[in-house]
This record gives sequence, structure tokens and C-alpha cells, in this order.
Amino acid sequence: MDDQLQKLAAKKQRLDAHRPLPRELVKNLDEWFRIELTYTSNAIEGNTLTRAETALVVEKGITVAGKSLKEHLEATNHVEALEYIKFLVGKTRRDITKNDISDINKIILYKTEENSGGRYRTMPARLTGSETILPNPIKTPELMEEFMIWLKSDNQDSPVIIAADAHFRLVSIHPFPDGNGRTSRLLMNLILMQEGYPPAIIRKEDRAVYIDSLEKGQKTGNLEDFYRLVYESVDRSLDIYLEVLEPERTSVAVPAPDQRFYTTPEVAALLKVDPESVRRYVRSGKLKAVKLGGKFIRVDRADLDRFIEGMKT
Repeated sequence: MDDQLQKLAAKKQRLDAHRPLPRELVKNLDEWFRIELTYTSNAIEGNTLTRAETALVVEKGITVAGKSLKEHLEATNHVEALEYIKFLVGKTRRDITKNDISDINKIILYKTEENSGGRYRTMPARLTGSETILPNPIKTPELMEEFMIWLKSDNQDSPVIIAADAHFRLVSIHPFPDGNGRTSRLLMNLILMQEGYPPAIIRKEDRAVYIDSLEKGQKTGNLEDFYRLVYESVDRSLDIYLEVLEPERTSVAVPAPDQRFYTTPEVAALLKVDPESVRRYVRSGKLKAVKLGGKFIRVDRADLDRFIEGMKT
């Protein structure tokens, strides 16, 4: 695990070397992370909006047929909560308050569980499909006081460990009637962002591993699997920034299998076409790309996969 933390710290140093980051790049990546974080965090909780549908709801305000009002609200609420934690990034970890955490939960549950948003639960709760026994709600105020003392302590651990521990500790207390997972993931990302890291994305496809790792930690105290998942998530997010900032480090001949963004030459190599054909696909709207200063610079692997599937039909 220490090797992984050193690897993350080294990548963070590379990212810091590029600061201040180009404003247009920050804007575009912020927009991408906003949709990806919202889609994945809600999907983990059972929201059925696809990534594309989430973008339509958030960016265009479009109602998606066949999807519930609650699912639409969960998307818009999560985006609002992301904006709120960006405001809180101006604080230090020690300045985070119980009210800040309650406010995150309140925004998450706006118009869905409005009467309980931000308020501690008063009834016992069980996690569906889990053997984990959650704390008695009578203990919630005391447990939250202890959590805040820990959060504000002079902790010399890596910011990634502190962020992961904050997530695990808060979700294990399960202080709110609903939205505890989303609130805990947002708190984790708030702490990461306060330390200059990009937010970590727990992917939809990692849902089972994520839930199992939390339950293992809660039952045995062994957080190794959970830490590994968080480390990998932070690593992917760092790579997204570094792939854009350091294109010379990317191998066109052999793109990494877990690479998130591809350059024009890489897409051309994968599709076995010339780079100009890739540019035509983008200009025509057939292939989605992240743009910077009017020029597209990266193609998301998920968008490329969809494009390839579309070519088969």
C-alpha cells in the first residue's frame, strides 16, 4: 500500500508542476468530472439514468422519458452538492463543520427526502443485502462528535488515506436517513480537492467490489480492499489530468488498457484510420471529444467504445 501512496504522491507532484493549470483546460475537465461523478455516484445507489441521460438532465434540463422524477432530481441535486463542496474547498479540513456535512446531505436529498435531508436519523436502519449492523440512532450525535474530533485532528497521514478514512467512518456511522453513501463520497472528494488532488470516481462497474470492501472493513476492521479501490480511483483521476498536460508521455503505439482519454493519433491507431478521419468524425458529431480552446484534445474511452459499437450496426 505504501508503494501505491508514493506513486500517487509522485503523480500529484507532476500535476503541481503544471500549476496554474490553463483556465480552459480546468473548465473542460471540471465539466467532464461533474457529469461523471454525478452519474457514477447515483448509479451506485440504483439510479438508472445513463451517463448520456445524466448529461442531458444536468446540461440541457431535458426530461428523459421512462425515468422517475426522483432520478432526475438526484442528478440535479448531486451537481448542486458538487458546487457546494467546491465552495468548501476554500476551507481547510480542520475548518469543516458538522453543519457543512449536514448541508451536503440536505442538498443531495432536496425535494426527494426533503423533510429528512441534513437531519440525523431517528430510526434503526439496515443495509439491503448486508450483514453489517449500523449504530443505534441514539448514538449518532455522540458518534458524529467523535468523528469531527478525528477529522479536525493533527493527522499526518497521506491526504488520500485521510479522505478514504473520512468516507469509511462517516458511511459507517450512517447518520442520515438517506444519502449517506453520496454524502460520504462527496466528503472524501472535498478533502482530496482541498489538498490539490482531483476528485476520485468510484465507477459503476466497481459497485460490488466497493460495497464488499466497505462491509469487510465494517465487519473485520480490515480496510485494505477499500483503500486499494480508493487509491485506484485517485490514480485514474490523476492520469486524466496528466494525459492532457503531458501528451509527450503517452505512447501512441500502445495506449494503456486503463487509459481514460485518447489523443487523435491514438484513436486513429485503434480505429485503423488516418488522424484526419478521426477529426471528421468529431466535426460531424459522430464521435464526442473534450475540447480546449476550440480544438478537441482528448476522446473519452467510453465515448470511443460507443462510437465503435455504433459502427458495427
